Amino acid sequence: MTTRVAVWSTGTLGRHAIAGIDRNPDLELVGVWVSDPAKDGRDAGDLAGFGRDLGVVASTDRDVVLAAKPDCIVHCAMTDDRVVEAYEDLVGFLEAGVNVVSSGPVILLFPSPALPESFWQRIEDAGRRGGASLHVNGIDPGWANDVLPLQFLSLSQRIDQVRVMEIADYSTYDQAVSMGDIFGFGAPLDEVAPLWQPGILSMAWGPVVRQMAAALGVTLDEPLVETVDRRPAESDLSTVCVDIKAGTMAAVRFEVIGMVDGEPRIVLEHVTRTHPDQLPEWPTPSSGDGSYRLEITGEPMMTVEFTHHGEHGDHNVSGMIITAQRLVNAVPAVVAAAPGLVTALDLPLVTGRGLVTS
Repeated sequence: MTTRVAVWSTGTLGRHAIAGIDRNPDLELVGVWVSDPAKDGRDAGDLAGFGRDLGVVASTDRDVVLAAKPDCIVHCAMTDDRVVEAYEDLVGFLEAGVNVVSSGPVILLFPSPALPESFWQRIEDAGRRGGASLHVNGIDPGWANDVLPLQFLSLSQRIDQVRVMEIADYSTYDQAVSMGDIFGFGAPLDEVAPLWQPGILSMAWGPVVRQMAAALGVTLDEPLVETVDRRPAESDLSTVCVDIKAGTMAAVRFEVIGMVDGEPRIVLEHVTRTHPDQLPEWPTPSSGDGSYRLEITGEPMMTVEFTHHGEHGDHNVSGMIITAQRLVNAVPAVVAAAPGLVTALDLPLVTGRGLVTS
């Protein structure tokens, strides 16, 4: 029997989620929610760019989508700039008895002491009342800094430090809100964008640091430590969604550090450029324009480099695909999970079951 699935939002991520569901024989697309009135009434296959209909019509009406009785919602809506509203949506889905896999808000990847217990308890209560589960994940924050490092850490005899890194050129990253409003690319360096306000990095990437700490059985010093190094453009340049003038912000390197008794043990690092030639002294991918790198210091010493690119596109295209697929492929496990918040530590092994084609 197939699992009935609805996709919530058909932007950069949601289009790939529709494709992933369509290719998975264990999943059935039964509904699509859209925020744009111009998409209302259009077929899901049209919105995903298939050139063929799937027989599922998108709607701006939440109740219409829920009336299709999905077992699970693949929630792909932008949440970085509407955290509170997204939280309310997710709680509402759980109370309606619908399981959810979502790309955000990323604070929900793993419970954080930065938020009150009532914040987390409300999710647990909603899940219990509706008999439904919520899992928030993706590629980063997500699989690249929870499942990937924890698998390799299982090979360790002694762990001195684990460092998980994203090293990427964002020039083809098609997310104007993230690039401009949240990161502040193209803005004067004396304008501090939301992401660089104290404590925000710990809200966004702290959950994966805390999740690794929980898996390793260590207690982190509080608060987490943040470092930020923002650099200006040396000349004018353009990205797919933001123009960057010389002297404005064009690159950033940041860390979220989990200290244990004053020693840095778990480090999340991002090296983000908007042109591949920027700052060659910073870490660079071993190949291509982007990678996830894992460095484990201890016995033995281990380094793992994970690169990706789209079959017909670059690493930012494939970044959307792997984010969507981490959610889509987790649907059966999340539906089967106990009600409430489900973290990566709670799930069984998630694979690409059903995706091998002849």
